[in-house]
Amino acid sequence: MRLAFILGETFSGIRRNLSMVVSVILVTFISLSFVGTAGLLQLQINQMKGYWYDRVEVAIFLCTETSGAASCAAGAVTDEQRTAIQDLLDSPTASAYVDSYEYESQEMALDIFREQFSNSTMSDTVTAEQLPESFRVALINPEQYEVVNEMFSGMPGVEVVSDQRELLETLFTLMNIASVVAVAVAVVMLVCAILLIATTIRLSAFSRRRETGIMRLVGASKTMIQLPFLAEGVIAALIGAAMASVATWAVAHFFVGDWLTQQYPGTGFISGVDALLIIPLLLIIAVVLAAVSSMLTLRRYLRV
Repeated sequence: MRLAFILGETFSGIRRNLSMVVSVILVTFISLSFVGTAGLLQLQINQMKGYWYDRVEVAIFLCTETSGAASCAAGAVTDEQRTAIQDLLDSPTASAYVDSYEYESQEMALDIFREQFSNSTMSDTVTAEQLPESFRVALINPEQYEVVNEMFSGMPGVEVVSDQRELLETLFTLMNIASVVAVAVAVVMLVCAILLIATTIRLSAFSRRRETGIMRLVGASKTMIQLPFLAEGVIAALIGAAMASVATWAVAHFFVGDWLTQQYPGTGFISGVDALLIIPLLLIIAVVLAAVSSMLTLRRYLRV
């Protein structure tokens, strides 16, 4: 009986303030969609770090005729210098850090360059002599790059030792900035949702002040009077959170998991299953914010 009464009063209040309730749903949907997007970005960043950090290579670029490094003062790398570098890679000292390595000649570097820049006119103007030879080194532990860098930097014939993680860190930094921006927008939108929920509850309490007065006179408890108003805000927020959850899952499943995976098959992407980790958080945020906002409003505008 009490449950039927509470539900009846709740949906009656929703009907009376339908436009405000719809506004709460839409604002909650948009704000939690930004929260979901930020969560997906963080999951993708962690996924890419785990995927790429295990595959990054250290590139030991060898001197060319045009190299300006101090170790290249004598000109292009010689056969003796190249052999000395390879011997060090094969030595027990380096073997503790080096998992494997491959030699890339200038001709191989040119083929790779032309493949990467096939749509640019640069591919026709660059020659093999302009590109450096290199050893592509896979490390046992990518975090030990500095050890390998110190080992080979400054060797005769070595122009520079480059760690691909530097490029990845730039990408991850940009993705983290995008995630922070999404969270900031979400916070602003959540504040708007809280204010809308408070306004909706206040209008509902004002429009039903006569009913609540009668309920006080007949001895209804404080909880019985306040629960329908509280339920209005929670239901509206939950509907918005459910919509945001569907949108978050759809982005992860169709855009990231399907489309991006097909476009970039060599990259590890998240999927719709990963988005399921975020959905409970969105629902919890919606319930907590709606409940807190409703309770504070009821204490002020519905004194029982």
